[in-house]
Amino acid sequence: MKVVLGLGNPGPEYDATRHNVGWWVADRLAYDWDFEPFRRDGRALVSEGTVDGTRVRLVKPTTYMNRSGQALGPLLQKDAFDATVDLLVVVDDAALDVGRVRFRPEGSAGGHNGLKSVSGALQSNAYARLRIGVGKKPDGADLSDWVLSPMPEEDEDVVVGLLPELTQAIEVWVAEGVEPAMNRFNR
Repeated sequence: MKVVLGLGNPGPEYDATRHNVGWWVADRLAYDWDFEPFRRDGRALVSEGTVDGTRVRLVKPTTYMNRSGQALGPLLQKDAFDATVDLLVVVDDAALDVGRVRFRPEGSAGGHNGLKSVSGALQSNAYARLRIGVGKKPDGADLSDWVLSPMPEEDEDVVVGLLPELTQAIEVWVAEGVEPAMNRFNR
């Protein structure tokens, strides 16, 4: 089974924020792939289905960003789960311009508390991630305030416009792995 972990924060006050772009992607994937509605499962909302013959689980942690790794608990107990090939973490990136997309096979958290939590839960940085640019933090602005603020409409339109392409990109990750997805969709 492949797992797409879309990072974000629960609650309607966070729906339109930069930090919830991972949830936006998970919601779009569930829609595009005609998956079952999200349901509560432990510390996450999950939806499952099949993509080209491969079982895929979409996971949206309900723990708030800095505890996102807790949502992986049930998966870590499964012998067949190998985070190095079975996990893709979708996350906002305030160091990338709006609309930039970066698949990576592994790496550091880069200051992102959600990725820090996932790495802590896995005891490893060896898992694929898809970073989606939400705009660089303005000089003098607090990073937390920046990522927890709603995007301007024109920036939101850019990210929402990316969602169909990101579905295709994640389908490539499911079928072929992170390297082909990286080679075809990074920009």
